[in-house]
Amino acid sequence: MLFNSAEFIFGFLPVTVLVFFCLARWSHAAAAGWLAFASLFFYGWWNWAYVPLLVASAAFNYVCGVQLARLVRENLTRAAGTLFALSITANLLLLGYYKYANFFVGSWGSFTGNPSDIGPIILPLGISFFTFTQIAFLADVHRGYAREYNPIHYGLFVTYFPHLIAGPILHHKEMMPQFQEARTYRLNVEDVAIGLTIFFVGLFKKTVIADGVAPYASPLFLHPGTPDLLSAWGGALAYTFQLYFDFSGYSDMAIGLSRVLGVKLPLNFDSPYKAVNIIEFWRRWHMTLSRFLRDYLYVPLGGNRKGPTRRYLNLFVTMLLGGLWHGAGWTFVVWGALHGLYLIVNHGWRALRGRLGHDLNRTTPHGRALARLITFVTVVAGWVFFRAASLGDALAILRGMAGFNGVSLPAALGTHLGPWRAALEHLGVAFHLGGGARFVFQYLWIVALLPLVILAPNTQEILGRFQPALNFQVAQVSKRLAWRLTPGWGALVATVTVCGLLALSRVSEFLYYQF
Repeated sequence: MLFNSAEFIFGFLPVTVLVFFCLARWSHAAAAGWLAFASLFFYGWWNWAYVPLLVASAAFNYVCGVQLARLVRENLTRAAGTLFALSITANLLLLGYYKYANFFVGSWGSFTGNPSDIGPIILPLGISFFTFTQIAFLADVHRGYAREYNPIHYGLFVTYFPHLIAGPILHHKEMMPQFQEARTYRLNVEDVAIGLTIFFVGLFKKTVIADGVAPYASPLFLHPGTPDLLSAWGGALAYTFQLYFDFSGYSDMAIGLSRVLGVKLPLNFDSPYKAVNIIEFWRRWHMTLSRFLRDYLYVPLGGNRKGPTRRYLNLFVTMLLGGLWHGAGWTFVVWGALHGLYLIVNHGWRALRGRLGHDLNRTTPHGRALARLITFVTVVAGWVFFRAASLGDALAILRGMAGFNGVSLPAALGTHLGPWRAALEHLGVAFHLGGGARFVFQYLWIVALLPLVILAPNTQEILGRFQPALNFQVAQVSKRLAWRLTPGWGALVATVTVCGLLALSRVSEFLYYQF
């Protein structure tokens, strides 16, 4: 079941919310149990065969967590370490089989010259998210940080439907205490209004913007050939904005759905294309994954505690594995490695400036604009590997973006250029038949969306004074743009809602579902 589907919006969601608050007046435990059951139903709508897998994973990790907590309390360090290692290994083996078995077997077969595979394996939806969520739980139990072990709350923590399919990666200390609080089980009109506003803004981002620009990205990546400069950049930028609004839309919808139920999720997306460097980009893009990789991979590897060389190696390994987390393919490995190199260069540059005595906190508007442009271009280049079907396709597109295949414009556009056409031809610009309308609309989308992602406040900033997400820092936006319970804002949200609902006729999956 998709958030952007009629059966979810008009069926599952109202029934789930209504029954939850009705049961909550009688029993908080029953209401939490209902929400866990509804979450399993939501997951099972895709494929009921994988519901036992999700339940078994949650039960296994809960039992391991309870036993691990007992061993930690009794200071049985060796036994606790053994149980922790076995439980983490079991989780990684489960994830590895479903997500990476064919990739590793196929890669080994290609390397040895004996191609082979183990047959088709259907990847369970959300397995990366609920596995990482539980690995973080076990790690914190082992460290002695976990405090709450209510089995109903734990089951809800793992299966909670707003995050289950595509994140965010939840942390037990953020979520399980909320399932204990009495206010969570009381219907709050303000929470419902805020939640539905965020949800329908997210729906608009997905169905109107992301799905609207998608047709101008897909042709390049499906059949790259030898694209010229403008077609390569047009397709790459279209995908850059499609992915942005798709992930931003899902993140808004997840936060909004949870807020209707009185529960705040952690912020997972914070205008990443406004970043002035790659370090900041990863503090804004998929924020809970960045947090997980930092806390449970980068820091245990040694972080920055063992000198600059080891720090850069740790950064590279962390991002390499982060790329592999996104998908079982060499394109994702290269994408992760590329961002690892970006981070090494970024940290190295900051270290050099520090040694030269520069004030790293002192910037100028022109300097920030240039830094933002450089960051954006490097991110777009990385997205080519992220989206391409193969390394060969990615390199073909990058060659086009670098101008190695020349520059070409539709002939229909050339007829409107007058004497400029001859001047362009003299400069080496070619003109081709067909594709004029598609070219114009592709770049109209790009021109419209670029200032929106760079300059406009995001959903969380507009609703900032209502603390829409757990880890959101209140930002200053103009009073005119700050959301309020007023007729004007009601009319605007209603318009956005209607547009989002009218676009449901072309339902499509969220891009992060595949991860």
